Amino acid sequence: MTHILITRPEGKGAALAQQLEEAGYQASLFPVLKITYLTPSSTELSPLLNADKIIFISQDAVTALAQLKPNINTKAQFYAIGQQTADTIYEQFGVRAAVPKQYDSEGLLALKSLAEVDGSNIVLVKGQAGRPDIAKTLKERGAFLNNCVVYKREAIAAEKTNWTDHWQSLKVQGIVITSNAAVDAIFNNLIQEQLQWLQQCRFYVASERIAAYLKQQQVSSANIHIAAGASDDAMFSCIKQQGSNMSEQSKPVTADNKNPAKAAVPSSKKDPVNTANKPNNTKQKISKVAVLALIISLIVASGVGYEFYQKLNAGKAQNIAVNELNEQNKLLAQELQALKSAQSNLQQALFNSEQKVTTALSESAANNQQQLKAALQQAQQQGASLNPQEVTSLQRMAEFKLWAEKDYQGTRAVLKRLDALLSEHPGTVEVRQAIMQDIQMLDSLKPIATEAIYLQLSSVLTSVDDLAFNAVNVPSDTTEVDENVLSEDISDWQQNLSNSWNKIVDSFITIRHHEGAAIEPLLTDQERHLINQRIKLNLTQAQDALMSKQASIYFNALSEAKRLVTEYFKQDDDATKAVLKALANLEKEQLNFSPKVTLKSTQKVKEWAQ
Repeated sequence: MTHILITRPEGKGAALAQQLEEAGYQASLFPVLKITYLTPSSTELSPLLNADKIIFISQDAVTALAQLKPNINTKAQFYAIGQQTADTIYEQFGVRAAVPKQYDSEGLLALKSLAEVDGSNIVLVKGQAGRPDIAKTLKERGAFLNNCVVYKREAIAAEKTNWTDHWQSLKVQGIVITSNAAVDAIFNNLIQEQLQWLQQCRFYVASERIAAYLKQQQVSSANIHIAAGASDDAMFSCIKQQGSNMSEQSKPVTADNKNPAKAAVPSSKKDPVNTANKPNNTKQKISKVAVLALIISLIVASGVGYEFYQKLNAGKAQNIAVNELNEQNKLLAQELQALKSAQSNLQQALFNSEQKVTTALSESAANNQQQLKAALQQAQQQGASLNPQEVTSLQRMAEFKLWAEKDYQGTRAVLKRLDALLSEHPGTVEVRQAIMQDIQMLDSLKPIATEAIYLQLSSVLTSVDDLAFNAVNVPSDTTEVDENVLSEDISDWQQNLSNSWNKIVDSFITIRHHEGAAIEPLLTDQERHLINQRIKLNLTQAQDALMSKQASIYFNALSEAKRLVTEYFKQDDDATKAVLKALANLEKEQLNFSPKVTLKSTQKVKEWAQ
């Protein structure tokens, strides 16, 4: 009896095990992964309310999300990766989901309804990690994608080396695997003997992707069997089909060595045994041999006669059968002729019926065309059914992106999506005109290059130390001969009195003499340092005002920095010219951080929805 091991997470392999046991297999449940449900934040769940399309990766994704009881747009288009996932969606949310023919990511992305998703709000309900193909492809197609992670797969905490030893003791021959995570859980941290035993087992996997991943563990392609999906029925069909193939290949070819038409005839030959020494028994032995030979001859003759009799009877029976066949051929010929006549009549009747059917179809097509035109006219008169809640929701999303996020491009994308929705319904011309005016107004708004302006201010800030001051250096005090030195000679008392008076005057007044043209004000090193620091402070203040979106402070700081450079530094110096030019360009920036933007479509949507 073939022993199949089912490694699906707990609670998912019981139905498959029951099917296998009813079909004569031995099935064992041995989960190698456990599913843990997560609790996303309200921010991660909020896109479900305004989603255009919602994609569920697995049954666990559906069940985990349903337990959270989120606000979800049930009018959105739902997608499932497989039929069982679609059935679970219907059970939990009462919505029929689209299912691809090929139960994998590639099959899902091949659906026509997911080919044109530019501007669509799509929510991908999935597990932690997993393949990024779906999200990457939908983003490349222009969709607004939000990931909603609701569960994660974890390997069961146990010594994996004991798994394989236990399976080997159970004489497991086949293993069911439905995810790459299960492959990792089984094959990681194995010794060589355990790995070799696993490589000899047969594996039943849910997709080509898992098969390719399994081949990386050096498992032969002959031991990998791919089911039509991860469902229990698909797995059971794959196991049963491969089991039938293995039985036919291993069935022995026997030959019938016994022929019932032949009878074993014992040999009548006997070797003579010293007849010369026993004369009294010679006559008796010859008589027995003769009798035995006579009996054998009669038996052979009877067989030959019976065979001849059988051949004679067979010849007579053959002649009778030939006569009967001739009679049957005559009857068949007559029936064939009747069939040809009936076929001719049938062809004529079919031709007549075809003419009638063609005429009826033409009349029916004309009637259907008239009914269709009447229905379209009636629909245009009554107005197509359009959900006002969906229109209002998109308009509110546009306002949120405009006022809360200052995202003009995002607002434009939402309005474009709203226009596409309204274009399919009559009676929305005024609303669409207002939407187009809003889109043109948003296109005219240019974003402020905050980063570029900040870098320009940094460049000017580093150039301040290179500026040349517009002032001469203070001359250093030279050692002068003191002319008012008092003499020790008494006769010079008058001169000593004059010198004493001069010293008293010099204590209160310092007079310096300079020959040549007038000079500019003198600046000490400390004053120069303070001027440089003041300019740098103004430039730093302009940077802070730029990042905090305070335009008035930004321009006041630049004006003060420009004034200081003009007043204290040489105007004919190249460094000064470069700084003044950069400051003048920065003053020309249009820093309208809060433009007055009003969406005309807001009022039109309100009027239309009433």
